[in-house]
Amino acid sequence: MFLEVEELRAGYGSEEVLHGVSLRVDEGEIVSILGANGAGKTTTLLTISGLVRPSGGAVRFLGEDLHALPSHEVVRRGLLQSPEGRRVFGTLSVLENLRLGAFTVRDSARTEQTLDWIFDLFPRLDERKDQLAGTLSGGEQQMLAIGRALMGQPRLLLLDEPSLGLAPLLVKSIFETVRAINESGVTILIVEQNARAALKLATRGYVLELGRVVMEDSAASLLDNPSIRKAYLGA
Repeated sequence: MFLEVEELRAGYGSEEVLHGVSLRVDEGEIVSILGANGAGKTTTLLTISGLVRPSGGAVRFLGEDLHALPSHEVVRRGLLQSPEGRRVFGTLSVLENLRLGAFTVRDSARTEQTLDWIFDLFPRLDERKDQLAGTLSGGEQQMLAIGRALMGQPRLLLLDEPSLGLAPLLVKSIFETVRAINESGVTILIVEQNARAALKLATRGYVLELGRVVMEDSAASLLDNPSIRKAYLGA
């Protein structure tokens, strides 16, 4: 199994947010997590990444238990996250932000190859590489957040709300790039409010409600499901 999440429980302080979440991601897939605000989508990604410590259940990646590891060790195993809200380092340049993403990579030649690939994916970052990240537009900062995660050379990329706050034309561009990243061999688990775009991109999807998985199906079936269309697709 590539990624397996089993009966995951997690929260903040005494408040439990995830009440036994189980899901899987197979190698090569794009899997989408849908749900309303407060459903536990971001907490699921943060717990998989090791940034939130689970109170129960298990996270396994390539057969290894991750749930007891610190987040930097999770990164070393090839599981990286592009966070909600981008969280770029505004007082550093684009290039400095990108290089920070490679902090676990020891092969400098491979790092340079990855950097060239990211500039091919996002030519705007190449044009802005000496510019302070805090002066970039929202779309450019999203490109940078994804590029920074890619610098760690992930086998599994976790994307949290990559289209949040972006103009429709930029949303389309970001999703086309996500597909290209997947086609290059990177498996993707994505949380995205734009449910229609996410499901058109994904292989399979899970629906979270109040910290529990209430539905799992192929992306095509979820797109055609009347209750999903009414709740998340505006139809």
